[in-house]
Amino acid sequence: MTLCFSPVGNLQIGTVAVPGAVVLAPMAGITDAPLRRMALRYGASLAVSEMVAAGAFETGHEETVLRAEGAGVALHAVQLAGNEPESLARAARLAEAAGAALIDINMGCPAKRVTTGLAGSALLRDLDLATRLIAAVVGAVSVPVTLKTRLGWDGAATVAPELARRAETIGVQMITIHGRTRCQFYTGRADWAAIRAVKDVVSIPVLANGDLVAIEDATAMLAASGADGVMIGRGAQGRPWFPGQVASFLRTGRAPADPALAEQRDVLIELYEGWLGHYGRELGMRCARKHIGWSLASATASAGRSPDVAASWRRQLLTLEDPARVVTGIRDAYDDIGWREAA
Repeated sequence: MTLCFSPVGNLQIGTVAVPGAVVLAPMAGITDAPLRRMALRYGASLAVSEMVAAGAFETGHEETVLRAEGAGVALHAVQLAGNEPESLARAARLAEAAGAALIDINMGCPAKRVTTGLAGSALLRDLDLATRLIAAVVGAVSVPVTLKTRLGWDGAATVAPELARRAETIGVQMITIHGRTRCQFYTGRADWAAIRAVKDVVSIPVLANGDLVAIEDATAMLAASGADGVMIGRGAQGRPWFPGQVASFLRTGRAPADPALAEQRDVLIELYEGWLGHYGRELGMRCARKHIGWSLASATASAGRSPDVAASWRRQLLTLEDPARVVTGIRDAYDDIGWREAA
């Protein structure tokens, strides 16, 4: 399939050269090391860790440390969240020492549990504190520091351009803007055009984020925002190959087809086994359940089958407690989903 497009170059984030301009977003509980490795294998330009709480990371909290894991990730980027400059700086140093080539600061998470602690997008209401946090991290590490945020807390205070200007002055090397305010959470449509106000005031790369769920969205997002690249979040759920498809399209102008169902099945099984190894059996099985649901939905869409087929298999698979039976069930599910193609 050929779509209208304009070629997009590679990202240069400070001293770090990134092959392409399509980034897998940091998503809490989702973009762990197994998923990031898979997205990079399929051609994502960069994949950022899920959000890592600075205080818990400092103390060695086991699950938090796993969130910052980068084993097998060639270009390892860790996203940190917090509201205390010294703590954030210490966490950044630990991440760098553990192999992070990029440190991203979260100033966009809208979750109440995060904003109540004056972190994430709550910092859009206190730009002076946000500035001190950025300065602490930039001063603590030698690797490039990036920032991910939103347009503002609400529509009455779209402070992203001012925050971006301050961040660049301090030394941040790239900024990602989700085209919503915090009060919008994930409702409505992301305002890609509003991101242009950030691009207009900085010279460092700007990524546009929010609602890129189809390959053709990339062209419209870049045209509206003027951004240098795109970041994909929920559009990659159940489709770790999707950022790579977008990257290929932005290089060549041709939209790759989805992998064959047999390949999608093998990807899910490899990921499932990766989650068991990463987290251990019990936690790994729990973490895998949401991915299984998304993957089945993606497979039925690829095959032109009813969503009811995915829902039926999801109910069966998510009640299984034996990993071997889950793997067998995944094989059976994909055989069933693909029966029409084989007929």
